[in-house]
Amino acid sequence: MKFNGFILSLFIAICLAFFYPTALSDLPIGIVTNVGIALIFFFYGLKLAPEELKLGFLNFKAHLLIQISTFLLFPLLTFLFIPVFADGTQSELWLSVFFLGVLPSTVSSSVVMVAIARGNLPTAIFNASISGLIGILLTPLWLSFFMASSGEFNFLMILYKLCLQIVLPLVLGLILQRYFGKFARRNNRKLGYFDKAVIVLIVYTSFSNSFNSGLFETIKIFDLLKITGIVVVLFFGMYILIGLICKRLNFNIKDTITAKFCGTKKSLVHGSVMVKIIFGASASVGIFLLSIMLYHILQLLVVTIFAEKYRKRDFALE
Repeated sequence: MKFNGFILSLFIAICLAFFYPTALSDLPIGIVTNVGIALIFFFYGLKLAPEELKLGFLNFKAHLLIQISTFLLFPLLTFLFIPVFADGTQSELWLSVFFLGVLPSTVSSSVVMVAIARGNLPTAIFNASISGLIGILLTPLWLSFFMASSGEFNFLMILYKLCLQIVLPLVLGLILQRYFGKFARRNNRKLGYFDKAVIVLIVYTSFSNSFNSGLFETIKIFDLLKITGIVVVLFFGMYILIGLICKRLNFNIKDTITAKFCGTKKSLVHGSVMVKIIFGASASVGIFLLSIMLYHILQLLVVTIFAEKYRKRDFALE
């Protein structure tokens, strides 16, 4: 298990937000994060290799299972936890769990883990890439079922903002890929640091707003433990469920690995970006980031162990 500086940075950002919530209040943080979000997806467009997508395109059965798991089975699984919240679907804590459930899959970590586990890499690349695009429509659509009645959730306006800040830069990156694609892929590690820096800044500003408003003062230790327990159950519940479906569909070991890893992953990058676009500077943003941050840490730790276990398997038994 390697030391993960990004996870440490997230904890430091939350601590700084607690002790120094107004430290960056004189700076144009909103503009900086908006530009940062656009650049994240512009660079993603530059790095997206069409050749790799084509290799995984024809594995339709695996694609369907992964996308159904991400955008249907996972959200539905969060419904099981509605009774444990006093306000039901109107509870911000449950909505935080539901927000986690409707997010798209990760891109880089899904592909890396599948590669380590010697799974079906082209299929992983294809699904990790299209998941973020599908999520631009399905994530706010799912949220609208429970939040549109509040009057603060305008689905079409949110979709417009997501297209403006995510799709437009992504398309621009794809257009310019023929000129700068090789450079972007060659400097993928450095661009990854930029992505993480933007996410840490979003986390800091989000939690600063929440701490300033006193929102977290209403959340008890029991609530945090409850969210943590739910996150653990969601991960292992989805991992086991996808494994059973793969067995039922007679998937080979490589497709099973890919389906399990891609179908259980949730993207902190998309979560941070979407919560910023959808909820803006609302005090509730910190609450909505809580579940996805806990899940992100869990999925990295657990899937790393699973990937290493799969890597050491005996190919003669396949």
